[in-house]
Amino acid sequence: MSLGSISINCPWEDNSPEPLLDICGKYVIAHPETFCVLHQLSGLWFLRPGTALPTELCERLISLWQDINTEALDDRFINIFRDLANTRLKRVTLRNSSVSDDGLGVLLSHNLIELDISNCSKLSERTLNNINKYGDSLLTLVIGKTKDILPSSVSAGAQLEPSTGKDGSPVSELRKREYILRTPNLRKLVVRELIQPKDDGYFVMLLQPLTKLTHLDLSGCFFLHDIKYLLPMKNLVSINLHCAQRIQDTIPVLSEIKTLKFLDVSQANQTYGMFECPDTTLANLVSSLPNLTSLDISGTNLSGDGTFDEYRDSDDKEHQRDVEADLCDIPGLRCRINNPLEFLGLYNTLHDACHRNHIPARVITGDANEEQILAAMEAYLDRPDVLVKALNELFHIFRFETCHDQKRALNLILLAMLRHRREKHIQISGSASLFYIAKTEDKNSLSVRTRQKIIGVLLDAMETHLDDSTMMRNGCLTLCQFRIPQDVLFEYRRLVQLLLRLIKGRDNGDDFVRRIAIYLLNSLACQVDGEQKELVGDLGAIETMLKLISDRLQDDMHDDMLEIAWSAMWNVTDETPINCLRFLNGEGMTYFQKCLKAFPDKPELLRNMMGLLGNVAEVKDLRHRLMTPELLTTFADLLDSNSDGIEVSYNAAGVLSHIASGGPEAWTIDRPTRAEVLERMVAAIERWDLASKRNINYRSFEPILRLLEVYHTPQCQHWAAWALANLTRVYPDKYCSLVEEEGGIQLLQALLASPAPYSRIKILARIVIVQCQHYKEDGSLERMDLDSNT
Repeated sequence: MSLGSISINCPWEDNSPEPLLDICGKYVIAHPETFCVLHQLSGLWFLRPGTALPTELCERLISLWQDINTEALDDRFINIFRDLANTRLKRVTLRNSSVSDDGLGVLLSHNLIELDISNCSKLSERTLNNINKYGDSLLTLVIGKTKDILPSSVSAGAQLEPSTGKDGSPVSELRKREYILRTPNLRKLVVRELIQPKDDGYFVMLLQPLTKLTHLDLSGCFFLHDIKYLLPMKNLVSINLHCAQRIQDTIPVLSEIKTLKFLDVSQANQTYGMFECPDTTLANLVSSLPNLTSLDISGTNLSGDGTFDEYRDSDDKEHQRDVEADLCDIPGLRCRINNPLEFLGLYNTLHDACHRNHIPARVITGDANEEQILAAMEAYLDRPDVLVKALNELFHIFRFETCHDQKRALNLILLAMLRHRREKHIQISGSASLFYIAKTEDKNSLSVRTRQKIIGVLLDAMETHLDDSTMMRNGCLTLCQFRIPQDVLFEYRRLVQLLLRLIKGRDNGDDFVRRIAIYLLNSLACQVDGEQKELVGDLGAIETMLKLISDRLQDDMHDDMLEIAWSAMWNVTDETPINCLRFLNGEGMTYFQKCLKAFPDKPELLRNMMGLLGNVAEVKDLRHRLMTPELLTTFADLLDSNSDGIEVSYNAAGVLSHIASGGPEAWTIDRPTRAEVLERMVAAIERWDLASKRNINYRSFEPILRLLEVYHTPQCQHWAAWALANLTRVYPDKYCSLVEEEGGIQLLQALLASPAPYSRIKILARIVIVQCQHYKEDGSLERMDLDSNT
């Protein structure tokens, strides 16, 4: 509302853990079978027998359901509150839900005291009957823009069944009963953008019976006519007539409502906010309302033309001081110089009133500075057209200036995006500012809950506006500012699904979005455990990457997306046999050979492809599918490659080591021979520099350590020992402890005690053991000056 500052409850501000109630509530909502029973025919949930839920829990479950679900709330969940003996409700917000008349009837039977049904598209005039049936207890009713609840007319021919008057003419049932809402104790009513009724008595019949009203919001309503029907309401303290038709005609009556504290006569279109004598009109209005603390005149000319400057032309300094004591740049508010308003709305007023220096109000909405913009966002959260303008202005502050109250700005951006999920321009503008917030140097100061809220809101926006390339760009670029995958693990499945849809989709023609999506997916697949890698495979990542590779081959195109596709599959197949099988079943080896033939001189591509095949070769049950003359010849030839340093040669030797670890009987082809390949592999290993820096990341050495036990083929041990010696020498902080943790030292000592391995293998084994001993003793290891060809 624009009638003063609202309270913003943002539980994600601090780094305290999420309340246990919310954690449990989210779990049972995601698993309703824990406390409900599903009726198979109707699809409705019923409360499980023996379960009782207190009021606080019932209301929180509805709120949490709307927070964590992208689908609109509907009757299936609401039905659990049919059990009046074991559930309790008093305050319910159904904003933007898909609850039907029947579902709302269930809720109303709880004798609610507060109800918000804004923008509930499935409600009809049947709901009005239910509201009137249970209306005695209602204190707050927010109908908002839900247009079909209230009748379009109260004259003859209205929707309700007509009866006949004394003269034989039809009389509507509404006229007969003389009310629309039977809510005798109602204190607050919000009805917005009601433009259908044209008969003079409509708003009289709607409002006159509501004698206890204190807060009335008729924003955007037409045909209010003479609003004298408000005068008998002796308790009114708040009236909102934003964008109401012919607002000029309402001022005389409003001036007579002496109890008013909050008044909004603002307009979205300046054309409708023009007053003939703006200074006099405003002065008379304000002086007539002694209790007024909040006034919104945005979009009107009531602020005057800003010419109250004559004192500046005086040469008499003493006179200037006297005038300045009574200075007011809005002539109509001079009477409030010594009693400033708590709130004054000046957004989009004529003559840029918000830019003036002397305004008698403590909080002002406008676009003159950060404070005014944030005040506007806070005040106009329910006005999308105004809110998007304020969001754009805030974005410019983030982009070109410095936002001083970033916490407040962040809270308001998130609230705006949460409240208006389907308003595309709000989502785009809000996400643009979130990018700069996430990008700042002090982003690490954001709490875990804050990061999660930002990420959750971004995913909501992206899923809702999937076909808008600007929204996708903003969302992906902002997500890139977080730590991947650590910060997004709580929404891992959801994010992977979204990214795969972006990678597959070509409708928006934005290759940049696809590039950044595949980059994010690759990052998500890295440094996660096997369960999550399996999930990525289950969701179709392998098939999506292979399709992308196929498209690139068809177009004879080598680019970064082709390389990242192979990198993503390399990560997803790491120690994940099921994904290796998916790769093979998807004709992955065919694409490998085609890429090798089409792009033989691309180091990154070769490294990524061979890294992936190394993962496949680690799976014993899949090795036979690599055992073809063509593939083995290719792997052997790649041993001589200098592409990307030693990486391609190293990965080729790794593939061959795992294949050879099956023993001579597993080598089922005649050419190339096993002995020939093993000889070439050893020659390649001996060429590598033991001090080579690596473009590789190991989470576990288990596959390498298994090769240390292959005594029947010492060449396999040779490759494994060299790999461990290189990694512990170049990256001791990262890998020495990993060797010890996974039992590598014992395996190396056993290797040294055995007569089978040849001397070069034992030299490498000793290097690893000594490296790890020094690291353990010193805490940090001074690299040994060992010649790689010792």
